[in-house]
Amino acid sequence: MMYPWEVMHGIARQRVLGIIRSDGVEGAVRAAETAIGAGIHTVEVSLTTPGALAAIERLAAAHPAVRVGAGTVLDEAAARAAVAAGARFLVSPSLHRGVVRTAHRYGIAVIPGAATPTEWVRAMEMGADAVKLFPASAYSPAALRDMLAALPQVPVVPTGGVSLTSAPGWIAAGAVACGIGSALTAAGADAAVADLLDRLAAAR
Repeated sequence: MMYPWEVMHGIARQRVLGIIRSDGVEGAVRAAETAIGAGIHTVEVSLTTPGALAAIERLAAAHPAVRVGAGTVLDEAAARAAVAAGARFLVSPSLHRGVVRTAHRYGIAVIPGAATPTEWVRAMEMGADAVKLFPASAYSPAALRDMLAALPQVPVVPTGGVSLTSAPGWIAAGAVACGIGSALTAAGADAAVADLLDRLAAAR
């Protein structure tokens, strides 16, 4: 069992979530294993992946110290299924009260999508542990900095279009962590991930 505060503390300490998308269970597990082997301690398996729940179950069982979560959780039914599979946190591209409520019911962290100050406030009122700024490619670190000037209490995780190169800029602007996809799961990712973690640690 990982409490929400443990999950969020770990995410904030390393400042990166590995986003896993694939065409099936084996591909998702391989991609996640690559990221984990390279030193990533938090991975999010998107439910758009066929067999995502089976992949989450396998990864959670094989890596009890790693924060394995479910992404693209769109409704309460998907949230419940992800929890049953062993997800230790839920991420959604949208602000869905049922997803947040399900996470609370089962005592796991939840990061819903929220793209405006109004949505950020609503997410905090619902009890979200952080918000996902998606797609980050539609924004900029400067815009995030301006939004956080008004709402500094909101932990924000930019995702979608964040690269190994741009991630430190988002952290310097105030993001608590960044969601990054294929760059963390490519062959030979170890050196790139080690360099990224060093630059993220220095960014704030």
